[in-house]
Amino acid sequence: MSNSAFSSPTSGYKVALNSPFTDQKPGTSGLRKSSKQFEECNYLESFIEAIFRTLPGVNGGILVVGGDGRYGNRRAIDLILRMGAAHGLSKIITTVNGILSTPAASHLIRKHNAIGGIILSASHNSGGPDGDFGVKVNGANGGPAPESLTDAIYACTQTLEEYKTIDHPPILLDSLGQYSIRSMIVEVIDGVEDYISLMQKLFDFDQIRLFISDNFPIAFDSLNAVTGPYARRLFEGLLKAPLGTVRNGIPLEDFGGCHPDPNLTYAKELADLLLKGNDYCFGAACDGDGDRNMILGRGCFVNPSDSLAVLTANANCAPAYKKGLSGVARSMPTSAAVDVVAKDLDIACFETPTGWKFFGNLLDAGQITLCGEESFGTGSNHVREKDGIWAVLFWLQILSEKKCSVTDLMSQHWRRYGRHYYSRHDYEAISSEIALELYERLELMLPTLLGKSFGGSSISCADNFSYIDPVNASVTDKQGLRILLEDGSRVILRLSGTGTKGSTLRIYLERYVSSNGNLNQNPQEALADLIKQIDSLAEITHRTGMKKPTVIT
Repeated sequence: MSNSAFSSPTSGYKVALNSPFTDQKPGTSGLRKSSKQFEECNYLESFIEAIFRTLPGVNGGILVVGGDGRYGNRRAIDLILRMGAAHGLSKIITTVNGILSTPAASHLIRKHNAIGGIILSASHNSGGPDGDFGVKVNGANGGPAPESLTDAIYACTQTLEEYKTIDHPPILLDSLGQYSIRSMIVEVIDGVEDYISLMQKLFDFDQIRLFISDNFPIAFDSLNAVTGPYARRLFEGLLKAPLGTVRNGIPLEDFGGCHPDPNLTYAKELADLLLKGNDYCFGAACDGDGDRNMILGRGCFVNPSDSLAVLTANANCAPAYKKGLSGVARSMPTSAAVDVVAKDLDIACFETPTGWKFFGNLLDAGQITLCGEESFGTGSNHVREKDGIWAVLFWLQILSEKKCSVTDLMSQHWRRYGRHYYSRHDYEAISSEIALELYERLELMLPTLLGKSFGGSSISCADNFSYIDPVNASVTDKQGLRILLEDGSRVILRLSGTGTKGSTLRIYLERYVSSNGNLNQNPQEALADLIKQIDSLAEITHRTGMKKPTVIT
């Protein structure tokens, strides 16, 4: 770790701030900014101070801390340890080398009855001195902090005049151990074993091991991010896959130049192995902090919406879900593929805004068992976060039970339920002003679109999605512009704020074909009319100057 990574005080119990924190309010994914922003004097300290002043139960409580290993991770943990001791925490649980995936952190919070956790990651964003860093707060249920808490943290940052800290030499995180910073205990645990033990309770490892050993080679790409240690111990250790099965398995501060986003663009090396080669039957990748996943078969890419539907339809293949599912949920932009399965299984299906906290409410209330979103995230009631490696093991469990390939499983699924051709087009790093003008113009047009022809069908609904939470009756509005067609097709537009350079315009396209229709089209060809018409209607190319999306998934 470079000595320049993140400022820290050299002395004093209280450190005065020259000016209050003036940055934007963090979202459910936390505060994500450039690494250089976090290196500014007192920037990180101010945000951590606000967390400790706001998070319930800090005095005498237990906190889980870790991250994805990116640039700044170790120094940020040291800062949190010293500030946590100053604020009266009884214990901080962290991990060897500070490496902790987001789903594993969720599990540790729940296992140790912690007041919450601080996860140091910018998820799928690039890392290194010229990349991004992030701080995410999780609550006592193990899930992302509710909006009421993130609002309170932000409000606190606006009035800070000082922060508390303690002088203490950095604690080495190279091995297991227990230390003290004044009256606070720092426990450095393995970080991987607890998570693996949880996975062994959910899946039949013996069955999976036998299946992949019988001429079913797999490849897993950690993209030099947090899942490397987990994947090596799981796939090459317990499941006896050959050495080298886990690719890019060492977490690096800059992810080795990789962009740790598991999609066909940024995990191209893995995609080429499966889609263009014959050496592997199954491939998967996870993102920076381990909560997202991409699934591939030989010559077959599984879009995340279909993945959720397949897991739901075949949940009884896994020991943990043999008794059935209480319900399932998807984010609004995710395709309706899982809705068809839920109807067939006669279980509840919820459509929520984007953001895992909405799933957390339903999971805590026992109304759902599985959940997922189109942005490569799937999960269940075992934790309160999406979980990349869990999804990979779930797929291997189903394949080992069905004794078939990914392509065969997808074909069987579509022949039964029909196919939702689906794609997401991301236009990244657009000027925020241009993106907002484009978005607001289309929103004003929505009421005039009803009944008009679009993509070969008629528009039955055009609105900005609103959600009433069935658990607490809270209302969340303005979640994305929807154009719904009478034949079940959809086009969704959303603006994303998870990047650090400008805005990202996301276009979600979906066309449903019944089980007796053409199930073997190329998705981009099947969606061609919708792609052309939304570009014309929203004036995407004209206004952004971009002739094609940055990323197509």
